[in-house]
Amino acid sequence: MSYTITPATPEGARAVAAAAELIEPFRQRAEAADRANEMDPQNYDDMQRSGLVAAFVPEVLGGFGLRSMHDWNLLLTTLARGDGSAAIAISMHLSATRGLAGLYHNSEAGSAAQIRAKSILESVAKGEMLICSTTTERGTDNLHPLTEAVWTEDGYRLNGTKNFVTMSPLATHVATNVRTRDDDGDFIANVLMPLKTDGVRPHGDWDALGMRASGSQSVSFEDCLVPHDAVRKIGPWGQWSIPVLVNRTLANVPLVAAFLGIAEAAFEIALTAQKKAEGASSRPGVPHALAEMEILLATSQSIMARIGQKLDQFMEESGGGADATYEQGHELMKDYQSAKWVVNRNAIDIVSQAMDLFGGGGFMARNPLTRLYRDVRAGPFMQPYSPIDARDYMGRVLLGAYPEA
Repeated sequence: MSYTITPATPEGARAVAAAAELIEPFRQRAEAADRANEMDPQNYDDMQRSGLVAAFVPEVLGGFGLRSMHDWNLLLTTLARGDGSAAIAISMHLSATRGLAGLYHNSEAGSAAQIRAKSILESVAKGEMLICSTTTERGTDNLHPLTEAVWTEDGYRLNGTKNFVTMSPLATHVATNVRTRDDDGDFIANVLMPLKTDGVRPHGDWDALGMRASGSQSVSFEDCLVPHDAVRKIGPWGQWSIPVLVNRTLANVPLVAAFLGIAEAAFEIALTAQKKAEGASSRPGVPHALAEMEILLATSQSIMARIGQKLDQFMEESGGGADATYEQGHELMKDYQSAKWVVNRNAIDIVSQAMDLFGGGGFMARNPLTRLYRDVRAGPFMQPYSPIDARDYMGRVLLGAYPEA
């Protein structure tokens, strides 16, 4: 491939190298997991053994000490070359642990927040915690969660249902956004809780077109009691705020990187097959199709490298987002939407053209391209924003008409 994204930090290089070792084992298991519509536990055992589950855990606590968003993107792209379902699933865990690592680094030494973050991160490094995360609910959006946490003397009572709770069949804990109201107002908050908490009810209802091995079932919370310190306010309910803008962008950009990995896998399959095919270079359509795929891939790789570098620069200059302005938050979200638009569309086109090159053979279920074709279609649906909403949002930000909701 003409454009190669390389790690920006030593910690990232270590993590990406570990991910590269898992590409082939993931590929070997992907078809069976897809057909069974189930997660393959071996993939997550491998990620535990390799240290990838603790990628964001500080080295002093037993992890890789990863901080770079650019390198997180590259890590997900690498894993997705083996299995997109496993890549997006572990990204949910990495999103939660990245936030906890930030809390650990930025909290006052010895404070309750730092002590709690330290305890969780140490448990992750020991292989005792695997965190799934979700924001999605039927009939609403990320800014208006309907699942609610209500304060009581004993803790918070949580009620509601979340969809697309990716990796939940294997996870030990779930992180999710909720609504909480008190005398200070109406807020979006984050909750981290064990999945074995009384009242947590997994529905086992994941049966989708693609990403079938991601374990993205629905989960209901029925009068679940969680400790007061398990609920952390983020920003006003129903409104964009600096923390919500930053957190949504940081959590979702790596998911886009996973779809780049799927596209890279499809291109590799198509190119390898055509190199082996007798007379392929003499058929004008074949070199033309491969060249177009290469251009689409290089474009996507370039924009992912750009957004990764920009996120790292933003995090460094804004104190991890703490010193960001509202305008900067929207600019960051805008750039994420641009990358999402380009990569999702190009990845779909690349996989589709790879199938065209295979002809009828690419339509057979035993061909891995059929799974990649179904998996790659999940990209545009991931919020925020859908393709029908993204351009309106981006245009408003460009005009300085920053949306409030």
